[in-house]
Amino acid sequence: MSEIKTEENIIHRDFVEEMKTAYRDYSMSVIIARALPDVRDGLKPVQRRVLYAMEELGLYPDRAHRKCARIVGDTMGKYHPHGDSSIYEALVHMSEDYSMNLPLVDGHGNFGSIDGDSAAAMRYTEAKLSEGAMTLLKHLEDGLVEFDPNFDESETEPRVLPAMLPNLLINGTTGIAVGMATNIPPHNAGEVINGTIAYMDNPDITTDELMQYIPGPDFPTGGIITNGSDIKALYETGEGKIRVRARVEIEKGDSGRKNIVISEIPYTSSGSKTRMVEGLVNLMRDKTFEEIYDVRDESSKEGIRIVIEVKRDRDAQNLLNGLYKKSSLEDTYGACFLAVKDQQPYQFSLKRLLEEFVLFQEEIYTREYQFRLEKNRKRLEVVDGLIKAVDVIDAIIEVLRGSETIKQAKNCLMTGDTTDINFKTQKAKAQAMTFEFTERQADAILAMQLRKLVGLELKQLTDEQEELAKAIKECEKVLGSKKELHKVIKKQLLEFKEKFSAPRKTLIMDSEIKEYVVEEKIEELMVLVDRFGYVKTVDSAACQKAGDEALAEFVHVFPVRSDERVAVFSAEGGMYQVKVAQIPKARIKEKGTLLQNITKLGSEFPVLVMSYEAMFNSQLLFVTEGGLVKQVSGVEFDSNRAAIIATKLNDKDKVMAVIPLTEEQVLSGDTRVSLLTKKKVALQFLLSEIPEQKKGGKGVKGIGLSKDDKVAFAVVHDIKQQSATFEEKQFNLKKIRLRKRGLMGTKATLE
Repeated sequence: MSEIKTEENIIHRDFVEEMKTAYRDYSMSVIIARALPDVRDGLKPVQRRVLYAMEELGLYPDRAHRKCARIVGDTMGKYHPHGDSSIYEALVHMSEDYSMNLPLVDGHGNFGSIDGDSAAAMRYTEAKLSEGAMTLLKHLEDGLVEFDPNFDESETEPRVLPAMLPNLLINGTTGIAVGMATNIPPHNAGEVINGTIAYMDNPDITTDELMQYIPGPDFPTGGIITNGSDIKALYETGEGKIRVRARVEIEKGDSGRKNIVISEIPYTSSGSKTRMVEGLVNLMRDKTFEEIYDVRDESSKEGIRIVIEVKRDRDAQNLLNGLYKKSSLEDTYGACFLAVKDQQPYQFSLKRLLEEFVLFQEEIYTREYQFRLEKNRKRLEVVDGLIKAVDVIDAIIEVLRGSETIKQAKNCLMTGDTTDINFKTQKAKAQAMTFEFTERQADAILAMQLRKLVGLELKQLTDEQEELAKAIKECEKVLGSKKELHKVIKKQLLEFKEKFSAPRKTLIMDSEIKEYVVEEKIEELMVLVDRFGYVKTVDSAACQKAGDEALAEFVHVFPVRSDERVAVFSAEGGMYQVKVAQIPKARIKEKGTLLQNITKLGSEFPVLVMSYEAMFNSQLLFVTEGGLVKQVSGVEFDSNRAAIIATKLNDKDKVMAVIPLTEEQVLSGDTRVSLLTKKKVALQFLLSEIPEQKKGGKGVKGIGLSKDDKVAFAVVHDIKQQSATFEEKQFNLKKIRLRKRGLMGTKATLE
């Protein structure tokens, strides 16, 4: 039956006030219970609950891994009813060595990667606590921290973990709340411990003095901080920006190019390396940087290696300057030291963070030693009672045998009351009447085993008595002096330093990005060379409009870019090169300039003119008038010199043809070479029969020649092209000139 609404059960609230109250409550819930870490243990609630659930499951570093689904289930069911995906994400994050300097979870299975790959489903992965996590959970059972009821008051959970290591600074954290966000960068464990000890030695230490121990963040991905002078302001105010740059080197690559090799990426790209590489590829495809020849990711388990291949004759350092500005090779990390203290968010300076950690250490170590002191005192009370009991054991035995109930015997041990207890001897009764054991001692005596009567056991009790007395004295000493308490804290921190300290990964410096200079605009051109050796460059669009008839008079026609070079092979066995920029740009009908005017060709006759880039990526077939043939890789001619020897020649021999071979021709088993001599002797053989030699080789005999005969014509063709007679092919070749990239005058494609 529905409730009847009356004025008595209706609450009147102002809508604006209700919205304010509800939003404020929601905001504080997100800030305190979800998004921000506690300044003491550096953990957000979900992280703390995951670690505590794992501790309850006994998933210690020396134990076996357990399914993550079990961990997530326990965390969600007992402490964190906010969805399994967020809990699993928190667990996975705590296992990432590229996100944290000291991972808190030891993951087993696919936990994702720095590339941005997501972890496998929780039912497939396993985990346990790491050694680093134990620094936060140590002595949890000793009452060092307060426990609160969980969401349904069926369990209790720690309000904060007894962290004995400055986890907030070492691992850093990120969290977005309502109206505020935290972004604390990770630091080097050894440096943070040194800074903490320095603060304990001198609470009035300045930021400059602290930075001698903690010079700046130390990201697990390494990289370079390029605005080191701004770190002081960050440490003093708790807010600032850090410029993080990838660590790169410029190396010599293949094909005469230079490579920009990235070995460490910015921390801001941690977990999204693939996206960073894709951004570089897009810069190449969009021609934002035309200097980029290729981008490839060669990373492996050994480390990161991203290669940006720079085109030949381009300034790699200038390109790098541009990439720093246009890509994520350099990024800004916005730091904000925001954390929760006493259920309120505060922005801390570096010194304040260390101060809060030290205050927390004083609190938990005080509690630890109070716990030890109380435990040792209770045990000493028991040991004293057992030792005392050994001396009157006969009387105690008679008390036990003569008592009707345990309560009666215990009362006698504590008060000496022998009423209604039957004794065999009066001596035993007289001794029993003097008993004044404490309740704890009486309980221990009643539970005492007969083996305690052995002399060796008595010796162990007396030794334990001495050790307990020393331990109690030590606890009282620590609790009675702040200086002694700090000694204990420092000792533990130094042990952690020896265990977890690692060399600094991030370099700190001050470096401004140099201005990127846009190199001269690259043009797409065509090189035209006529039979008299006159050369010029023409705009590619103009050549397309002119058509094949206008280009028929030119012996060499091939495309180039304005930043490339042109290679010229001569009949005398030389190779000469010239920059495209040195070749005059003209119209198709204009004459141009002689090759001899812009190269060191001199009086030598050019047999092949082609793009240096095409030559470099080709296989070349050399044919001499004396009938020698050889294949040479274009890489052999890589040189910055204006003139080199391309092949060795016998006396009075000359290069008749240099023919660029396509990859299909080299790999095909059907490619043939046909030679025709001046006296019309023809010979045909497979291209694969011609060996590959260095440029210093003379070649092998391709055709036998009679006296006064020489090779006059050479062609590379497919076996299917043999239907016509050789003379017919030669006749037709004189009539047509198919223009292709890198074709020489005596070589053409058969119909």
